[in-house]
Amino acid sequence: MQDRIFHSLVFGFLGGVLFHSFIFIDFYTILFLILLSFILLLSFSFVVKNKLCILVGIFILAFSFGAMRFHRADISAQKAENTMLSNVGQMTRLSGIVIDEPDLRENNKKLTVEIASITLLDGRPKVLSLSPKVLVTVDFNADIKYGDEIKFAGILEKPKNFVTDYGKEFDYINFLRKDGIFFTMKNPKTEMISSGNGNFIKNRLFSLKNKFIDKLGLVIQSPESLFMGGLILGEKSAFSQAMRDSFVKTGTIHIVALSGYNVTIVAEWIMKLFASLPKNMGIGVGVLTVFLFVIMTGGSSTAIRAGIMASLALVARATGRNYDVARALLVAGVIMILINPFILVYDVSFQLSFIATIAVIFFAPKVEKYFYWVTTSFKLRDIASVTCAVYIFVMPFILYKMGTFSIVALPANLLILPLISLTMMLGFITGFLGLVSYLLAMPAGWISYVLLHYQLSIISFFSNLSFASFALPNFPLLLTIAIYAYFIYRLFGRNIKKFFNPPG
Repeated sequence: MQDRIFHSLVFGFLGGVLFHSFIFIDFYTILFLILLSFILLLSFSFVVKNKLCILVGIFILAFSFGAMRFHRADISAQKAENTMLSNVGQMTRLSGIVIDEPDLRENNKKLTVEIASITLLDGRPKVLSLSPKVLVTVDFNADIKYGDEIKFAGILEKPKNFVTDYGKEFDYINFLRKDGIFFTMKNPKTEMISSGNGNFIKNRLFSLKNKFIDKLGLVIQSPESLFMGGLILGEKSAFSQAMRDSFVKTGTIHIVALSGYNVTIVAEWIMKLFASLPKNMGIGVGVLTVFLFVIMTGGSSTAIRAGIMASLALVARATGRNYDVARALLVAGVIMILINPFILVYDVSFQLSFIATIAVIFFAPKVEKYFYWVTTSFKLRDIASVTCAVYIFVMPFILYKMGTFSIVALPANLLILPLISLTMMLGFITGFLGLVSYLLAMPAGWISYVLLHYQLSIISFFSNLSFASFALPNFPLLLTIAIYAYFIYRLFGRNIKKFFNPPG
């Protein structure tokens, strides 16, 4: 009964957030649902004493709290947005603090600025009670970093959705809204006020990360150094558009993204390295590696989510206790959504990490039996089964969200992934030794370069094939739901039946 109550609470809460993400529910309707759930719980607990009906009452109660959480977050977002809504389309003078690491692009950099004040028409600054965020695009060479307080003036704009190169409309408005960003400003006049206003720890992490990347660039030449930065730090902002496209066409973009699957590769390699240690100690070392990795990347919310997902997948694969870890995965997901309910529907990174982690934990063991013909040397069988499982499991979601299908993804991944963990380890060694001495870093750097060059050559070869990928911009939502409903039935069908028909 405890398991059934747990799942009723979790899926009720997630259902409430999901429903309110698409369909507005007013405050009084939510209060009515809460009252209804209490009436049902009291009636079926003391009068009728029907366990299934009690679970329905618990589900409705959790659903109501999920809807309420989204409702409160939505109201707070609207209030923050309304503080500057009347300034859209006008020359606006603002001041605020850069609250995240600048996002470097080919020709510019994007700054997330939390607004402290707005300059009125008479020239007086007005301090804002709420702090909306503005995504500011500045020149690539602008000397602005995390923690800087700046004044800037330009035309305030609302973000707009756009169509990707694959013909799919990208919901850019809600993508930014999930992070509290409601406005954009391009190429404003900027003036530095002060620096060092950010979080001390975060500032040190970003500083260490940038020094690490600089040392990699000294030992490993470009574009291999850029690739290494993407592998070990998820740092792909400096990639050219052609390089990004080649990763997308070959279905290898996950290698340079901070996903739970990618971080798991690092931790599993470390666990293999310490295989002689007691199991619990080996798992501990693996999980510790994950969070050291997260710290190294700068401790962003995306990296933290990836670290949590990877740790859970790691523990599941090391102990075989899949369903215990599945419960932890659900709890982790609920906590993240409780903190920011917008990520459930609007954060593609969260969704991909969650789906990929489910694939690693539950689907990979079922797929592995089809790879007994693959050698276990260098973990090739494990890599092949996990790669295939994740690829199959996330593909419907990628087709619906991104509208692109890579035909060469599986062979490209199988030729690259066996060397990724070794390459990443050498990258860490190169970067850390580079902080001490260029000469010490050179041997590991040379080997890294050879491996990186091979991997980029594979990606380049497959991406240049005329049939490498094709666009499917109108992949149906209903078909996506149907596919995942089938996956869920095949993986969890027995558990679902037990839920509705408990033994005895």
